[in-house]
Amino acid sequence: MALTLKIPERDIPVYTEVDVVVAGGGPSGVAAALAAARNGASVLLIEQRGYLGGMATVSQVPAFCPYTDQIKPVIRGIGLEILLDMKSKMDERFQEAWKDRLDWVPIDAEILKRLLDEKMMEAGVKVLYHTFVGQVLGQDGIIEAAVINNKTGTQAVKGKIYIDATSDADLTYLAGGQFAKGGDDGELQPGTMCFVLNNLDRNKFLSSVETHSHDLKHAINKAKSEGRLRVARDWAGISWLNDHTAGFNFGHVFGIDGSNTDDLTRGAIEGRALVEHITGWLREAIPGFENAFLTLTGEQIGIRETRRIIGDYIVTADDFLACRSFPDDIARNAYFIDIHMAKPTSGMTMVRLSPGESHGIPYRALLPAGIQNVIVAGRAISTDRAAQGSTRVMPNCFAMGEASGTAAAILAETGTRETRSIDITELQRRLIHQGAWLGEQINERH
Repeated sequence: MALTLKIPERDIPVYTEVDVVVAGGGPSGVAAALAAARNGASVLLIEQRGYLGGMATVSQVPAFCPYTDQIKPVIRGIGLEILLDMKSKMDERFQEAWKDRLDWVPIDAEILKRLLDEKMMEAGVKVLYHTFVGQVLGQDGIIEAAVINNKTGTQAVKGKIYIDATSDADLTYLAGGQFAKGGDDGELQPGTMCFVLNNLDRNKFLSSVETHSHDLKHAINKAKSEGRLRVARDWAGISWLNDHTAGFNFGHVFGIDGSNTDDLTRGAIEGRALVEHITGWLREAIPGFENAFLTLTGEQIGIRETRRIIGDYIVTADDFLACRSFPDDIARNAYFIDIHMAKPTSGMTMVRLSPGESHGIPYRALLPAGIQNVIVAGRAISTDRAAQGSTRVMPNCFAMGEASGTAAAILAETGTRETRSIDITELQRRLIHQGAWLGEQINERH
């Protein structure tokens, strides 16, 4: 039996009361807060770090996954606005190289942090950094208040609608929601400690690749076979910010549950050690990387998978493969199913749609069963494991966040806390007016 202690009952002050409380400042939380505020709601955005952006800034994920279905953008609205605004503030040579590209665009984390600060101020969103939700108060499926913890102490915030954009569905977990996690045996995709190297020679590296005098995949496999490189895959994601600086998505740390603090701690320690090992190998083996200088590792190891809520609808792999649409679609997804191996000896799962194809994400998949005034946005929405391997990426999170924030503002307008009572037609109309794409049929209808 675990040792327990009883906390004395006490009164805590209410920090603020707003229409919409958003927990989590990653892409889904960012878009949710902006959409709710732009639709007239009062909004509090709670983020445990000192900046917004989620995996893009916290974990230094080096590039945004595709916004398009290989023909047209399917992620539009706030997500596309942020991508384009970030590109406009980057190096002029970079802008020229990427001006017409929407897929795998490199992320400049420092520009993104500042950009998101500015957007929140312009929209009138109240942001509270260095804060996390530790408890929720309520009954009968209604959250009345969220208890927050930070340097100031313990306080409460009250909202009409709560948006759970924590990636791990922390708010829903605290409210007693239902969940699934990982595969049939509880296996989870590994984490990756992304990192940034400086003092590189991009032209030398690209020249070696183009002339076939050097092949990165071959070099990785050769080093693995010789015991000089300890990575599971023969793939490295490299995103160049300029001719001398690049972000890397390279290597895995296995057995990490991102909803467990002990695992996150081990992931940080093992991840940094692995990055040091990889950087040393890159200096020795790869043309253009001889003088590589490790500038930055992620504050947290990048997490691909933890809790998935059980919602009013579970999006499945069959929905993905059939490119299914739903009457309550609030976003579209064209990213491939991308499930990383749970063990070093396991294989990757990748399933792609044909160019021009996508499937819908229904509003019902954002509603946790048994809870009335919470909308979940991001990788924790209600899916099976295979579909989560597709819906989890950042552009999709922007789209789901915008839908959740818009829905929350509509509900606040009407004075209801019942998320299931929303007028779907009105929600879709507003999303399309804001620039979202929900598929040809729905967009044409509105």
